[in-house]
Amino acid sequence: MLKKILKIVAVTLVVLILAAIAIPYFFKDKIMAKVKTELNKHLTAKVDFKDVDISLFRHFPRLAVGLDELQVTGTGEFDGDTLLAVKQIDVALDLMSVIKGGKMDIYNVALINPRIYAVVHKNGAANWNITKPDTAQAKPADTSKTTFALSLQQYKIEDALINYDDQQGNMQLIIDGLTHQGKGDFTQDKFTLSTSTKADGITFRYGPIPYLSSVKTKLDADIQIDNTTSTYTLKEGKAALNNLEVALQGFFKLVNDSTYGMDLSFKAPSTDFKDLLSLVPAIYKADFDKIKTSGNAAFGGYVKGNYSSTQMPAFGLDLNVKNGFFQYPDLPKPVKNIQIAMKVSNPDGVPDHTIVDMPTAHLEMDNTPLDLRLLVKTPVSDMYLDGAAKGKIDLSKITQFVKLGAGTSLNGLLDADISAKGNMSAIEKQQYDRFYAAGTLQLSNMLYKSPDYPDGVNVKNLFLQFNPKNVTVKELSGQYLGTNFDANGEVNNLLAYTFKNAPLDGKLNFKADQVNVNKFMGTTATTTAGTDKAPAKVDSAAMMPFAVPANLNISLQTAVGKVLYDKAELNNVTGTLLLKDETLTMQQLKANALQGTMEINGSYSTKNSKTNPDVNVAYDVQNLDVQQTFNTFNTVQKLMPIGKFLSGKITSQLKMHGKLGKDMSPVLNTLTGDGNLLLIQGFLKQFAPVDQLASTLNISQLKDISLRDIKNYFAFENGRVKVNPFKVAVNGITMNIAGSHGFDQSLDYTLQLALPRSLMGAAGNSLVNNLVSQAQNKGIPVNLGDSVHLQVLMAGNIMKPSLKTDLKESANNLKNQAAELVKNKIDTVKNVVRDSVNQIKNNAVNALKDELKNQLSGKKDSAHTGGKPLENVGKQAGESVKNTLNGLFGKKKPAADSTKQ
Repeated sequence: MLKKILKIVAVTLVVLILAAIAIPYFFKDKIMAKVKTELNKHLTAKVDFKDVDISLFRHFPRLAVGLDELQVTGTGEFDGDTLLAVKQIDVALDLMSVIKGGKMDIYNVALINPRIYAVVHKNGAANWNITKPDTAQAKPADTSKTTFALSLQQYKIEDALINYDDQQGNMQLIIDGLTHQGKGDFTQDKFTLSTSTKADGITFRYGPIPYLSSVKTKLDADIQIDNTTSTYTLKEGKAALNNLEVALQGFFKLVNDSTYGMDLSFKAPSTDFKDLLSLVPAIYKADFDKIKTSGNAAFGGYVKGNYSSTQMPAFGLDLNVKNGFFQYPDLPKPVKNIQIAMKVSNPDGVPDHTIVDMPTAHLEMDNTPLDLRLLVKTPVSDMYLDGAAKGKIDLSKITQFVKLGAGTSLNGLLDADISAKGNMSAIEKQQYDRFYAAGTLQLSNMLYKSPDYPDGVNVKNLFLQFNPKNVTVKELSGQYLGTNFDANGEVNNLLAYTFKNAPLDGKLNFKADQVNVNKFMGTTATTTAGTDKAPAKVDSAAMMPFAVPANLNISLQTAVGKVLYDKAELNNVTGTLLLKDETLTMQQLKANALQGTMEINGSYSTKNSKTNPDVNVAYDVQNLDVQQTFNTFNTVQKLMPIGKFLSGKITSQLKMHGKLGKDMSPVLNTLTGDGNLLLIQGFLKQFAPVDQLASTLNISQLKDISLRDIKNYFAFENGRVKVNPFKVAVNGITMNIAGSHGFDQSLDYTLQLALPRSLMGAAGNSLVNNLVSQAQNKGIPVNLGDSVHLQVLMAGNIMKPSLKTDLKESANNLKNQAAELVKNKIDTVKNVVRDSVNQIKNNAVNALKDELKNQLSGKKDSAHTGGKPLENVGKQAGESVKNTLNGLFGKKKPAADSTKQ
């Protein structure tokens, strides 16, 4: 009996377990369909996800539904931009509500590894406005029609990244490594939500001022939620910004779908300077708990008003430091006498009414003072600036005051004394008498090394002179990655670039002894001959193309002695480089290379894609060595694979556009272009297609042939190179060649050959005789002379070609030859008849002239004209044309009848 009961229990458990495993799969399609229906019903954005993961065990007894790899991308002016990417959304549902097929009750939600990119364009458009318009706004929402019901008890956001970029308000907030969770009864209209928040780093910038930089943050707060008024009240929030504790209080309210009201204040209870010092990232990261400090500090502020796409709340920030002092215990000298007074205010939320006022900022290192002051007003409409900086810093002594990162060293001397005062509009309108700027900045013998720059950045001398018009770069010299460089020129809008994020405009003359592009790209060229070391392996997955910096409008007039790129060496490089709109444009870039000369015009742009740059190139090369060119450039190997078997000199022009891959090599199937190529003089050897043709026709003269002055035109697209017909004459053999080849080295060519039979061996003549015999057996008369015309179809690939010569092609070619003969004969007739008519016309004119002369003088010459000059001329013309045609078509004039004489 007991065994029977145990058996029944065991079977029951097995059935339940199997049911628990199987049931989710029965409802997977239903849940996926409902999720997609709901998303498409309410959103205009493109929504996609990889899979739905369903389980009865993860949140037992509730049904767990996981939405894997969700992506929401924008449409319209945000087309292709990612708004939201989530590794997984984990939801706990009531199982019975799913089985019944009505509303699905949601108890808790977790977002795992979300990435949120919120953007407001300068025109006010926001990328999160992706909900479809409500066509029945006047009617109350009918909750009975929704397929989901919220019985939420808790939620969690784990390891999130939030990037909020308000381009209209010139503000950016980045929250990295965010983990946030909350608990509360969301079924109630009024309840308390207990929250806990941590972030690895918060960065906040408003205008030109970075208020927070990678600040580690914690926040624990109980929020009173009133759903009837959409108000969220924070009574006693406790936050920590690095080491600085901040008390928060106030409320946040949803006014409407696009407007948020708020009245929040914050203040640091502590007045210890050390807590405020923790907001400096470089100091906080290095043994911050061991630093000796003294001095007083005050930090506080507020945000009050409404926020929308067209409105900002009022805000204020106060920061004060008196008699600040800090010193690392294991470093010899302190930074002392730190005095800071800064106030940021905006009384009404209008961005242009923001004022940043820092009348005092002072510190001393080794009794050497550094003083700063800054006043900024009307930052949007017409920024007013009044600022100054003065001080000398021995960079080699920085390590006596502040700890640098591991493997980091710094040397050099910085000497600055600069000041500026006035409105930006004066500079923009070139009203330099209304803007004051003066002073100099000099950096000497600076050497900076770090793990990111192991070779070091060396600035031997940088001398900048400030004036109202621009900043003159009197001298810039240094060394980086083996390049010794010198530059001078001018920068025209340094202040607008610094404070208004305007593109940096300037013109520089740049000279260098050599530039190794491979080092700048983080790659190494193939091992050179005579070395035993293998080339360093490059992690292709981690490689990224060189990104052209944004916010630049720089013109570089360059002169570089040597440029190394991959396996190419270019000498005496001159030309103009323009850096603008995330695009590098080359203008008349000239160089000596590969035993010839080249000129390049084109562009390289990372504006549309940072991983697949756009390239647009036009080049003109003269007298380049074929073998060196082929072995140097991978693209040439695909466009001109015959180059592997060819030696000599080429001249070429080409226009091409396409994309590059992560390794900066062309993505071949994106390349489109055309050009021409002239082989000035060359030698073709061991080229399989021609060698096979020579063997088939038994013509030794086709092997190892010398070529000269051969020009062809080509175009390429979708991985194939199309070659227009061109003519080759070698050793008495004439070839007309046309067709195409693929980047995969596949062949599709047609060769029309005129072959002297005297050059053909027994095998070649046997092939021709066989073709003639086949033609005659089909009733096609073929008479061969001393030269044979053949058409050869060449397929296969470069290394293993296939040749085809059959009767059809030969017959068609013979027909074409016959048609050509007829055409030539007709052209001859036309020419002869035209010449005869011209002669007859001249005779008629001369005869009329003579007759008119005789009539006027009273003479008659009946012996010549018979009194009828025109009639006689007509008879002569008829006889002349008749004799001409008879002669052309081989007819003989009948013999005279002697019996009638």
